[in-house]
Amino acid sequence: MTEQNEMPRCHEVHSDPQAKKVAAAPLPAAVAKTPVEKKSPARWAYERIIIYLQNFEQSLDNEHEAAMGFAGGDAGVLRIEGMGYFDPDIITFYGTDATGARTQLVQHVSQLSVMFRALPKAQPDAEPNRIGFRLVRDLEEGDTAPV
Repeated sequence: MTEQNEMPRCHEVHSDPQAKKVAAAPLPAAVAKTPVEKKSPARWAYERIIIYLQNFEQSLDNEHEAAMGFAGGDAGVLRIEGMGYFDPDIITFYGTDATGARTQLVQHVSQLSVMFRALPKAQPDAEPNRIGFRLVRDLEEGDTAPV
């Protein structure tokens, strides 16, 4: 098998030809170094969500931060302040809701559906919180979890 066949593939088409594409950016080295078949479904989902989250944050102005919306019910949105996974198949998001209440979503990878939303910053005078960039840095520095 060639290296190209072993690397994860990503493909996107946007109505705006200038739209920033996840597929155009190089994968973080930490994502590319471990073959997909050696990753748990949770870790593989976690790494790809981080890539999409960072790409989404790059499109935001300094007045907005990333949050995620929920489908169905009155769950609302969660301002993303942290993210993690629990092998083999759980992803979790940590943050606050619109009222400022601590919020955590625990999701099985088979049910994973994430909608990123741009919300005004929680503290208008502060720098925007860019969790996606911290998560990529954590991947690059290497976490302590076994693959």
